[in-house]
Formats: sequence, structure tokens, C-alpha cells
Amino acid sequence: MEMYDSVNVFGEQLELCGEDPVAGFYRDGACNTCSQDVGSHTVCIEASAEFLEYSRFKGNDLSTPVPDSDFKGLRAGDRWCLCAARWLQALEDNMAPRVYLKRTHIHALEIVPMALLKRYAMDLS
Repeated sequence: MEMYDSVNVFGEQLELCGEDPVAGFYRDGACNTCSQDVGSHTVCIEASAEFLEYSRFKGNDLSTPVPDSDFKGLRAGDRWCLCAARWLQALEDNMAPRVYLKRTHIHALEIVPMALLKRYAMDLS
């Protein structure tokens, strides 16, 4: 699995998303991606309690620990590399979590327009 360049939506070096728990398709703490990442785990979010409940309701339980996968479960305030299409689905359902653009991979823009991400950005001044 050859990883794409670690570049964020601004064309700059991709910053780490989350290390506790360790986020990303590669579980390297960053929203790095490759052609095998069919879910495009590229949008760095800050999980909220509302989003975690929404995600569980949609069949993607991110809050329940899975010890076999060394996953302790997300809590409100944790950062996570979310699938771009799941973020867009949450947006359409008025449940989109806030995002960190400097930590979001440029490949997210293949699915989510930058203008939408900017509306939810936590790291724009």
C-alpha cells in the first residue's frame, strides 16, 4: 500500500490528527491515505457526543471499545480521521462534526468541497 503524499487541503504538510486514540487509515495519527483506503479516512474531526451517537445510529459505532483491534473507543473531544463520505452524510443530516483543515488530507476534496469544510473548520482564524 503506497501512501499518498502527506499533504493537507492547503497544499501544506499534513499535521497529526489524533494520537489518543491513534487515528488514521494507517493508524499513524494522521489522515494519510492511499488507493486501498476505499473509505477515504481523510477528514480530521473533533468528535462530539451528538456526532458519536449519530454515527452509532448510522451503523458506525465509534464510541464502543474494541479490545481485539486495540481501539478504546472515542469520546467527545477526541480527534479522528473520518471517512469523507460519512462526514458529507452527517452534514446532509445536520450532524457534521467540526473539522481541522490543517489535519485533513487533500484527497478529502475529491469528495467534500473546500467551502463546506471551511464552514466547520476549527483552525481558521
